[in-house]
Amino acid sequence: MARSLNTAATGLAAQQLQIDNITNNLANVNTTGFKRSRAEFQDLLYENLTSPGVQDSAGTETPTGTQIGHGVRTVAVRRFFGQGPMQNTTNPLDVTIDGTGFFQVSRPEGDIAYTRSGAFSLNSQGQLVTADGLAIEPAIQIPPDAHDITISSDGTVSAMQPGQTAPTQLGQLTLARFANPPGLQAIGGNLYLETAASGTPTTGNPSSDGLGGLEQGFLEGSNVNVAEELVSMIVAQRAYEINSRAIKVTDDMMQIANNLK
Repeated sequence: MARSLNTAATGLAAQQLQIDNITNNLANVNTTGFKRSRAEFQDLLYENLTSPGVQDSAGTETPTGTQIGHGVRTVAVRRFFGQGPMQNTTNPLDVTIDGTGFFQVSRPEGDIAYTRSGAFSLNSQGQLVTADGLAIEPAIQIPPDAHDITISSDGTVSAMQPGQTAPTQLGQLTLARFANPPGLQAIGGNLYLETAASGTPTTGNPSSDGLGGLEQGFLEGSNVNVAEELVSMIVAQRAYEINSRAIKVTDDMMQIANNLK
């Protein structure tokens, strides 16, 4: 009976983590470029009371054996990078990626981070930056007298300037892609870092080499499906209740055994 207590305890811990993950998904249902995640579990080691195929005292081969499991453990929290819905903002500095790829931004630490959020602004020097003030890589400078800023699907940034009849190209937005995007490390702020699991990034211009195109005036919404998350929450809640019930039943059985005379 002590085995059932330990097994049920692992189930409680697993379902608590499941609820934690679902809660984070729901909390970010309106976060630009957010990608939902899913907890994944594995069963633990089994105790072989009787191995399958062993012959008993009568010379009969056991067809299945007797194996008792020891519960569950969390093996991964996988992030899904499916496309989120496009939201029309009409802001010329809002850009969404329609397809594969990440924007590259320079962090104060000197390394490069990656994001799906294209909610860009201009800082005091006219540099294109994220909502947190991180500069886009490669850097793009917008002159103070520029107007009618245009960002094409291939990432070309151009604008009109006084005294000119044709737009001036100001820079080029590039994207990065990874062999294994779920292997990226989320660090908050809509940012991800490269890891050994994600592989090294391949960079290029949008709408080329398998990279998605850009849409100006749009933002990518969260890919969280609220209905699916609520259903998963109900399932996790019921599983938690059943595991807690198993602990109560085991405790009652142990009391009965202790009271035997």
